[in-house]
Amino acid sequence: MSKVYFTKEITPDSLVRIYEALGITLPGKVAVKISTGEPGGNNYLHPELIGKLVRKLDGTIVECCTAYGGKRQDPKDHWQAIEDHGFKTIAPVDLMDEDGEIELPVANGFHLDKDIVGKNLDKYGSVLILSHFKGHVMGGFGGALKNIAIGIASSAGKAYIHSAGTTTDTELCWSTHAPKQDDFLESMADACQAVIRHVGPEKMLYVSVANRLSVDCDCDSHPAEPKMGDLGIFASTDPVAIDQACYDAVINADDPGKADLIERMNSRHGIHTVEAAAQHGLGSREYELIEI
Repeated sequence: MSKVYFTKEITPDSLVRIYEALGITLPGKVAVKISTGEPGGNNYLHPELIGKLVRKLDGTIVECCTAYGGKRQDPKDHWQAIEDHGFKTIAPVDLMDEDGEIELPVANGFHLDKDIVGKNLDKYGSVLILSHFKGHVMGGFGGALKNIAIGIASSAGKAYIHSAGTTTDTELCWSTHAPKQDDFLESMADACQAVIRHVGPEKMLYVSVANRLSVDCDCDSHPAEPKMGDLGIFASTDPVAIDQACYDAVINADDPGKADLIERMNSRHGIHTVEAAAQHGLGSREYELIEI
């Protein structure tokens, strides 16, 4: 049974405390994988919240470009979004696929034989997956697993995941190559397996902030306003357990505003990504929640 640490307090200090509760020092140069947020939206994890933790780790904020034609698909526009959202004021930032990509093998994948990620992933000795847990129009919800799979994939890699391994074309993946829903969710689990095996599970940690719980992702330039209140911060060494814990926290919340988010998560069968990742042996859906 995995341990998932939890605090209701969402502050820069509590973010540091819950990371420290894991009791593990990430080795080497630390990549901090976040979503830099689509311009127009405001729900991404803000520099004021995450800056203290990123600086504590002497971390580099890392991202990859998108595949959907917004303001973060072209590196030049993405850098502008990074600057406008204030991330360059707290740490170095690396668009890992700006200068190329690498292929990582998937072992016995549901649909993928490889994952395609930003080549600069190999510059880092360890990775903190720092996620904003919220809804998502395609995945049902976005947390640690989505931040690994879609977040670390290059633009072509994102297309490959979204098409369940049938195209790397960022236009065709949304139309002629759109897969069955569960095939897409399983492909995200495939991509997670490739990244975790490549980096090393002992060199990855997971912190998820469940605030601004919109039904829409930070990749949406006009996300719906949240209808439920913030839940808190979760941390674990297990990406499966942390996503399961965040999902369960929404389901079990004493908040009538949760209905829309639950509908978004369940109508897309979002928990299936967690199920598929567990089948890949990436973690356990059984966990002990430890409040700090």
